[in-house]
Amino acid sequence: MTTTERGPQQPARTDVDAAFIGSATYRSLGEQTLSPAEERFEKGRRTVGLFLAPAVTVVVALLPLDLPRQQHLLAAVLLGVIVLWITEPVPIPIGGLIGIGAIVVLGVVPADEAVAPFGSTTVFTFIGAFILAQAMLRHGLARRFAMFVLSLRWVGTSTYRVVIAFGAITALLSAFVSNTATVAMLLPTAIGILSVIAKLLQSKGLVEQDFDPLRLRVGVALMLMLAYGASVGGLLTPVGTPPNLIGRGLIEEATGERISFLDWMLMALPICLLMFCALAFVLLLLNRPEIRRIEGVNEYVRAERAELGRFSVAERNTLIAFGLTVFFWVFPGIIALVAGTDSSLYDTVSERLNEGIVAVLGASLLFVLPTNWKAREFTLVWSDAARIDWGTVLLFGTGIVFGSLLDDTGLALTIGEGSADLLGLTSTFAITVFAVLLAILISETTSNTASAAVVVPIIIPVAVAAGVNPFVPALAATFAASFGFMLPVSTPQNAIVYGSGVVPITKMIRSGFSFDVLGALLIVVLLPVMVDLVLGNPGG
Repeated sequence: MTTTERGPQQPARTDVDAAFIGSATYRSLGEQTLSPAEERFEKGRRTVGLFLAPAVTVVVALLPLDLPRQQHLLAAVLLGVIVLWITEPVPIPIGGLIGIGAIVVLGVVPADEAVAPFGSTTVFTFIGAFILAQAMLRHGLARRFAMFVLSLRWVGTSTYRVVIAFGAITALLSAFVSNTATVAMLLPTAIGILSVIAKLLQSKGLVEQDFDPLRLRVGVALMLMLAYGASVGGLLTPVGTPPNLIGRGLIEEATGERISFLDWMLMALPICLLMFCALAFVLLLLNRPEIRRIEGVNEYVRAERAELGRFSVAERNTLIAFGLTVFFWVFPGIIALVAGTDSSLYDTVSERLNEGIVAVLGASLLFVLPTNWKAREFTLVWSDAARIDWGTVLLFGTGIVFGSLLDDTGLALTIGEGSADLLGLTSTFAITVFAVLLAILISETTSNTASAAVVVPIIIPVAVAAGVNPFVPALAATFAASFGFMLPVSTPQNAIVYGSGVVPITKMIRSGFSFDVLGALLIVVLLPVMVDLVLGNPGG
């Protein structure tokens, strides 16, 4: 339950700071503040899922599908796990672990092979980033950053402008820094901003004194803007996200057409701008903030900044660790701008400065930089690190497992080729629509990197077989692979913001589905136009 303070003859008062520091991936009904209607809905959803998930798995497994045994059983288990993720009869990380157990027991793959993807460097990015975030929250650095953002004259007085400005910062950074690193870097500041808004709502009597600050609509809008804004910004440059590099390489190999850094940006810029506008519209419409104008925020921020005082030693150490981590996350992007992504220098730097390794090394500094050398006291102790969101680490690990198996067993290829044959695709427009929908569908249950690696090689031969230039459909699949916004396992940034405990799975699904639809439409309509304007007739 949320920590509260209780005075004589006063109702319980929520300790907002404690609520955010102690937030976690999954909270049961007893840990949330729910209205009677919400409680009935949540109980019904979980009850349905408890029986529907195994039923779906068994029925699909028994259907006479013309699939190899491995693919058939994997499809059955994956559909059952998706039901568990959506309905939450068990904690979402546990749903993924049940799925991994099922694929091993059913003989889809051996146990060692099933759990191998947990060694992915992305998992270590999560661990390192969460430890850094814990230090920023514990020592007040995140709150200091939040106060700086809120003190900006044109931002701080409007919750709508706070959400939009924060999304713009995220999108711009993620064009040159990996999406995962960007979200990990900004998450503590987002939590700090949300805690300030929650305290303002509490002090002005706009919420109950004993309220749940993790269930505010403005929090959902802010966190999803952080996750989705990074995906939108990542499309802007070839180095913004791994699918861009994968798709770019496959397209060049298949068509002989190389997309330069500048050409990519010229094609992507209008699409990204319109996507960002659509994102802001969707999130603020579906998650309308409890208050539009934050009255008295300037006075509040001034008082809070005065109370924070000068930087403490712990804050300084945290800033050093955080700054070095960010620098080495950004450094490969700088090399790409200077030397190009095809240079041996870029290959060497990006391989050595893997974002997962950089994250854990940066986090390790927190246990080395002293706050009191004489007493051998350091910035963090292990009990601080033990409180990070291990649930999200497990959850995304299971997502990587299923993504790898979709590729390794050939199920993703079977789905793609079967769908293309069934639909009888013969035109550039039809194949482009199919490419976008397939990429988004696959990226919902696996990482965007895996989605690009699976879908682009499917689309190219489909287009060639139909006598269509594969350039536009393959590039559309590359862009769409960065979508998939409905589930925490769809992208690392989704998983990170879900780990804040602020975004219920139902709201992520609703907002993500709406943005998936708008994003797909923008890619299908705008990308062919921009390719024609920037490159003329590529491959022609």
